[in-house]
Amino acid sequence: MEKSKFVFTGVLLNESNSSGTMTALCLEVDVASEGETIEEAKNNLMEAVSLYIESAVENNLPLLRPIPKEDNPLLNNQDKIIEKFMLKINFTVNAYA
Repeated sequence: MEKSKFVFTGVLLNESNSSGTMTALCLEVDVASEGETIEEAKNNLMEAVSLYIESAVENNLPLLRPIPKEDNPLLNNQDKIIEKFMLKINFTVNAYA
């Protein structure tokens, strides 16, 4: 069984919310997640993107659905970006008859 490896762009944002959580966003699939720390936000984003890919494959949905340009923090609101990082997702497809 061969694993597929996806590499996406993750962005950690300072949303200045009262709960003190960090927001992480994947630009290529428009999925976001939060965490109390940077690592937790990144790990939660990795899990959320993995679940999205799994659901997209199972339901014949597009794998890529980029964030709208007007919401892309790399194009707008760059002052909110704490970190840009590569998000690497390993994915295995299992086929059953």
